[in-house]
Amino acid sequence: MWRALFALLFVAAPPALAMEEEIVLGLSQDRVAITSTFDGSDILVFGAVKREAPIPDAEPLEVVITVSGPSEPVMVRRKEKKFGIWVNVDSILVDSAPSFYAVATSAPFNEAISHTDDLRYKVSVPQAIRSVGADMKVQDAQQFSQAVIRIREAEGLYSLREDTVAVDQQTLFRTSISMPANLIEGDYKTRIFLTRGGKVVSQIVTDIDVRKVGLERFLFNLSRQQPAIYGLMSLAIAIFAGWGASAAFTVLRNR
Repeated sequence: MWRALFALLFVAAPPALAMEEEIVLGLSQDRVAITSTFDGSDILVFGAVKREAPIPDAEPLEVVITVSGPSEPVMVRRKEKKFGIWVNVDSILVDSAPSFYAVATSAPFNEAISHTDDLRYKVSVPQAIRSVGADMKVQDAQQFSQAVIRIREAEGLYSLREDTVAVDQQTLFRTSISMPANLIEGDYKTRIFLTRGGKVVSQIVTDIDVRKVGLERFLFNLSRQQPAIYGLMSLAIAIFAGWGASAAFTVLRNR
């Protein structure tokens, strides 16, 4: 009897539901080369939505795209003017802050993704910054993370680009992410979220490789792997440049 019941339950159990909407992604380039003439780059992110069923008759499909550079700790200090001199009064080590972070959406951010899913997937710029804790003596510790965001927004490293993702027929999407000249090397994680009613229904992750090439790559590696040789070479170049400038000035003065 028990065997028959177990067999009935096993046969009657429904199969696992397949994801109704999946992302097929494309990038105009998955590698960015930093050279001496590098002044930034535009990455075209495009793709399509693969479905096994007709388009759901529900809220419209929205797309949220994030591009995140390598994360690193950041020391943030607050200064105050005392006795006519600006001095550091408080400091906090922000545990992890991306060197570059861009968010692009197909609708206003609060409509494209809910606050709950923003917290879950860490999509917005403030959620991408992790600060575990601060000294109890430090007042308004949250302002230190906000200062990191404000400074990097001014440098073009952090941005929120609402209504910049074009979505056609709830199937095709595309946008362009501008990357500034002051990038650092590393893997830039690119995440694409499909949402309906503010809830994430599908996501995909890929990487964009950002590296120095040519002479810049050689000098970078030399400075890290052979700092003594790099220092001597820099000193020799400085001496030669100074001697050359002095010789040129002497020739011009004697004419």
